[in-house]
Amino acid sequence: MYYIVAAVTLYFTIAVKSLADEAESVVSALESGDMVKARQRVSRIVGRDTENLDERQIVRACVESVAESMVDGIISPIFYASLCGPAAAMAYKAVNTLDSMVGYRNERYIKFGWASARLDDLANYIPARLSFRLIAVSSYICGKSFKDCVYIATRDGRKHPSVNSGIPEAAFAGALGVQLGGQSTYGGVLSDKPLLGEPKNPLTVEMIKEAVTISYVTSFLMLGLGLIMSAIVVLI
Repeated sequence: MYYIVAAVTLYFTIAVKSLADEAESVVSALESGDMVKARQRVSRIVGRDTENLDERQIVRACVESVAESMVDGIISPIFYASLCGPAAAMAYKAVNTLDSMVGYRNERYIKFGWASARLDDLANYIPARLSFRLIAVSSYICGKSFKDCVYIATRDGRKHPSVNSGIPEAAFAGALGVQLGGQSTYGGVLSDKPLLGEPKNPLTVEMIKEAVTISYVTSFLMLGLGLIMSAIVVLI
């Protein structure tokens, strides 16, 4: 019974399929030429304003979201479940959800939100740094550039305002040979984030598909690593 409960608990903390489904719904809308629907779909996985995004900006937003969500939706839950069991994964998701709800520096949440955001940063610190190594291996398996993935993640990962988000985003940028980051609008306020990667390839719909493929491979690698970690913990 314990293993059944543990499996079910862990299932609800990992977002491999839901993340891919949301990204693929954006792809479907773009391929059909329905920009209104594409903006609506991408708004479900990003925090920025999407009503005026063009196709390139939609692709960038989607790829960035897939990259960032690799950590809090897949790698971190498996990491904590492997070390301390499914309850730890649930505790992590509680921290991550709290950050998503109130982890903003505004007048209403300046104190409580600041604390939850810093706790989330701490919880994701190791998984984020683990992520780019897994993404690099995945990029090699998928026929992308392992070397550029590692180089860009190392060079640009720390440029991002977030202590963690920039690492997987830079890793994906290097693997795909695209440039992420730049200007975005949040609640009508312009935010100019550092550029990550080099624009070797254009930001087309195909890049979303390739990002999703890399996310699937990275998930399987993390699952395998998690099983190894769990075995080591049991032996110790």
